Amino acid sequence: MDGEELTEQETALYDRQIRVWGADAQRRLSKSHILVCGMKGTVAEFCKNIVLAGVGSLTLMDDRVVTEEAWSANFLIPPDENVYGGKTIAEVCCDSLKDFNPMVRVSVEKGDLSSLDGEFYDKFDVVVKLINEKCRKLSKRVAFYTVDCRDSCGEIFVDLQNHKYSKEAISVPWRALPRKASKLYFALRGVFEEAEGRSPGEISIADLPAVLKLKKELCEANALNASHVTDSLLERLIIGTREFPPVCAVVGGILGQEVIKAISCKGEPLKNFFFFDVMDGKGVVEDVSNPKKESK
Repeated sequence: MDGEELTEQETALYDRQIRVWGADAQRRLSKSHILVCGMKGTVAEFCKNIVLAGVGSLTLMDDRVVTEEAWSANFLIPPDENVYGGKTIAEVCCDSLKDFNPMVRVSVEKGDLSSLDGEFYDKFDVVVKLINEKCRKLSKRVAFYTVDCRDSCGEIFVDLQNHKYSKEAISVPWRALPRKASKLYFALRGVFEEAEGRSPGEISIADLPAVLKLKKELCEANALNASHVTDSLLERLIIGTREFPPVCAVVGGILGQEVIKAISCKGEPLKNFFFFDVMDGKGVVEDVSNPKKESK
């Protein structure tokens, strides 16, 4: 992202932001390239924020057709079939995002992620919603983020690899984590991702007995009090498969903030998880990069 300076038009458009974080930070943003895979409600909020901030380009991937569930949480999709008829979610969102900031190049990439090679990903500085292993195998350092919202809960995971502000997040045994760690960490990162080898979005209410059984086994194996991850929380996460727009706004806003920090090198990024629960009315950052130190 080094090299070209801001154009006169960019300097005029982003004048207020430049006064806040400086011309060099804005230059980094304006030369950055972002890839987003999966245009759900939270990601739509994120895309709106970084387009307004003035990134260089944003590439969207989502070949799904628009459904009622999709536009109910995604404000970028007009609730009018005459507008989105025959278009993919990525195409509809692309059209909407261009109106927010014409200086940002917003485009659509079609196809399956698994069919794309490393050369394709090398074009980007930040990837949202991609399998992290792909990012780590690239010769270029690519910041990776994943985000998920289920009803009244939301989660962000950050892997900046060798970013100077942050240590990497690593897989750690539950027993090595502080007992005050967020209940959502254990529920979302532990139970859901290990249940039958599937992702959280693929689990339904029919899986509740198996998930509760797995929770009990994991808690016993890691000497964790099972009451820390309540059955009611797990049931709420399983039943609440749809995104809740206000939660999308909060979590998508935090994700946009973190990506801007990483690109501009202004501010210390969070390590490594962010959890938000409407029931608690607060967001929690969980740093699992050095669990033994945090447990003291």
